[in-house]
Amino acid sequence: MIKSSLFFFFILLSLSVQAGGGINPAAIVGMQTATSQDKTADVSVEQLNLTEPRITVKQFVKAMDKVAAGDDKAIEQAVSTFDLSNVSPIIRTERGRETARLLFNIMQLAEIPKLSDIPQKPKSKQYTYLRTDVGNIVLRLDDQGNWLFSPESIEAIPDIYNGLSDNTELVKQSSSKVSLPISVRLRSDIPGFLKGGFLLEYWQWIGLFLIIVIGSVADKALAFILKVHIKRRKHHHHLYTELDDDVLRPLGLMAMALMWWSGLNLLGLPDTALLILLVAVKLLVSISGIWSAFRLVDIFNAYWTARASKTQTKYDDLLVPMMTKSMKVFVVVMGIVFAADNLNIDVTSLLAGLGLGGLAFALAAKDLLGNFFGSLTVLMDRPFHIGDWVVIGDIEGMVEEVGFRSTRIRTFYNSLVTMPNSILTTTKIDNMGARRYRRMLTKLAVTYDTPPEKIEGFCEGIRRIIQLHPYMRKDLYQVYFNDYGAASLDILLYVFWATPDWNTELRERHRFLLDVLRLARQMEIEFAFPTQTLYLKRGENGVPKASAYSPAMSQDEAFAKGHAEAESIVSQTLGDRIPGPVEFPR
Repeated sequence: MIKSSLFFFFILLSLSVQAGGGINPAAIVGMQTATSQDKTADVSVEQLNLTEPRITVKQFVKAMDKVAAGDDKAIEQAVSTFDLSNVSPIIRTERGRETARLLFNIMQLAEIPKLSDIPQKPKSKQYTYLRTDVGNIVLRLDDQGNWLFSPESIEAIPDIYNGLSDNTELVKQSSSKVSLPISVRLRSDIPGFLKGGFLLEYWQWIGLFLIIVIGSVADKALAFILKVHIKRRKHHHHLYTELDDDVLRPLGLMAMALMWWSGLNLLGLPDTALLILLVAVKLLVSISGIWSAFRLVDIFNAYWTARASKTQTKYDDLLVPMMTKSMKVFVVVMGIVFAADNLNIDVTSLLAGLGLGGLAFALAAKDLLGNFFGSLTVLMDRPFHIGDWVVIGDIEGMVEEVGFRSTRIRTFYNSLVTMPNSILTTTKIDNMGARRYRRMLTKLAVTYDTPPEKIEGFCEGIRRIIQLHPYMRKDLYQVYFNDYGAASLDILLYVFWATPDWNTELRERHRFLLDVLRLARQMEIEFAFPTQTLYLKRGENGVPKASAYSPAMSQDEAFAKGHAEAESIVSQTLGDRIPGPVEFPR
């Protein structure tokens, strides 16, 4: 109801303007210059080279004969013989084609001069091709030296045809092979009592009402069909579960606008009414078209996002959002061009008018281009993917989204940092999420009263735990008694986990450390903590005694005993497994 009411409002507005005569149709399209209005017609005229009235009439008849033979494109050549400067560019195409068909039928009905009777170079700047009681058809020389059917003739041609078509004898004698405009044929079949009316004829009012009703019904019907289709797709394919049921609703609006657009051209409305209504309908077509394309891009995004989530690679998780944004930018640009084309706005001349601001635009686009190349760097070099843990400058967190202008990183404080992509081309990127292995380096401190045999068994037990844990690296790990600490015997523990993300690393680290703790409990190994023992030794009356120590063996005997004990210990620990000397590459 709202759409229909708005459409009726535009109808009444256009008709009131027509009745008051206060607005020039050409003034409504103030966004186009006079030069751009005649650009298309001038190009066609130059190609035809209409330097004589006879050539103009000949080219018109020749083009319409092609139309009669089935070449619909030839009607543009016929239209190029008209001076349509007084017709608004928005309705110029429709009016030109209708006028060409009417003029060709007038030539079949009226007594027109032969081509040989048309002067090649008239003495004045205009030549009257046909005189009637209703009006005259005149060819006039324009500023470019081309002879065109004058604007006054273009306005008079419909009335001239109506006057000639009332003569049934002429109609019976005519043998035109070019069909009349649909509006003319409809009016000829309409009963006489429907040809009267206020502002518009009665049959035109009825036609407008039917067009509105048919368009609204088409909108509702198509929207309902598409909604049912989306529901079925969501039921059978889980890829579309995130989509709204009305995701394709704009297609119904576009269908309604296209029906209104087609229907308005069938009613033969006055120029002012047709101009205002077509502007509204063409804008509705453009807006609904852009909206529909946006929704189709959303469907594309939902489908490929679901597909990307099933793959092992993360590159498509990064590529799909960027492709979606690119497609939406492309849709907006093409929608603007489409809307400008429908409204006959010369986009090239509009961009050329920005020449004075070109330098400022280039400077403003400097950062934009830098961000764009930064996004290309992310796509081509792939320094990180969605979900990776990265450190970029002083920012650390998980990559959440990558766009053409910026990258969003969710920090470990749960804040969201938006970083311009231009930084990515000059800043060091540390991708912690790209690690193949997660390392742990620590020391296990055991008490000094732990026997060497228990330390050996404890280290071997830890090595066995490493071999049994599925996520731990088996080809590189170190577990050895490594140092005499101030209050403990230190065992070096150097291991790696082959885990894809931080959550898995924490889980496996938790399991490993608990197993080491259980092993220590089973083997009665006590972990040391920083302690300090103070020994006080006093003699009689608090005075220390003089040392009564006398060496029990000589130096040579002490060396011999040390060597013998060392050889005994090493023979027990290594046996015959003594490795050879290490050779370094030269």
